[in-house]
Amino acid sequence: MRSRIAVALLAVTVLAAGCQHGSSSPEPTTPVSVSPPAPDPGRKVMIIAEENHGYDQIIGDPHAPYLNQLAAGFGTATDYDAGYPAHCPSLAAYILLTSGSTAGICDDEDPKDHPLSGDNVFHQVGASARQWRNYAESAARTCVLTSKGHYLVRHVPATYFVNARADCARWSVPLGTATAGALHDDVTAGTLPAYAFVSPNACDDMHGAAGCPADLVRTGDRWLQTWLPQIVAGPDYRAGRLTIVITWDEGTSRSNHIPTIVIAPTVRNVSTGQPMTHCSTLRFVEEQLHLPLLGCAATATSLGAPFGL
Repeated sequence: MRSRIAVALLAVTVLAAGCQHGSSSPEPTTPVSVSPPAPDPGRKVMIIAEENHGYDQIIGDPHAPYLNQLAAGFGTATDYDAGYPAHCPSLAAYILLTSGSTAGICDDEDPKDHPLSGDNVFHQVGASARQWRNYAESAARTCVLTSKGHYLVRHVPATYFVNARADCARWSVPLGTATAGALHDDVTAGTLPAYAFVSPNACDDMHGAAGCPADLVRTGDRWLQTWLPQIVAGPDYRAGRLTIVITWDEGTSRSNHIPTIVIAPTVRNVSTGQPMTHCSTLRFVEEQLHLPLLGCAATATSLGAPFGL
């Protein structure tokens, strides 16, 4: 097949040269060298983490029309619990989702207070000679270890793992905008990494902070409506390589029953009531990327199973 392509391209080059010089004999041309197609980079997974809203605060809420459209049109898990005590704040969710354990954390302190030495999916991906990105909206630079403004470091899990710190300096990056910057460029070029963790800022992830709009659900919904069409129009998704999971860190102080939506080219109008947690999502990621199962992922039901992934 490659040789036929090379011959065809050479013929086109010769024909073009002939047209350039009218009816005279074509001038000698340099032989065309055709590189083989780039190898399939394999499966890719993107996690988009929203904040602090329970299942019933999103699914069926008229302030989240786009999210409800995604839930109905693709895949949704209706009995998904964050998987840790509801009285613990956000950070435990992010560590569980990326390492298979909360590491005993029940606070929102910075990485300096929780330098985690255990294994995690960021380290796993890097050790497998592939790349990851933690796209962090409103980050001032790479691997920012303290919160400032609408950037909340506790929503950027890559910053907490000591054995991923060297890669964090390269791969925990400012997200950019929908028209320029790291996520836009990687999406449009088809160069998303094997594992992408997307951390919207405190307004766009529905968490809230000073200066955020009052209607946080609508704000997050519109942010997703800006980004998702671009992501699914990108080469990685169109080639069938990319699965996108939209989940929430936690629900309310009383219940961690949260929405989780699975978006993939082969998933259409699927709903599952099978009980799942963040351990299920971690298991799905590691299965897709052929990585060892960490912590609670080893015994969890895979998020991908009910969706045929």
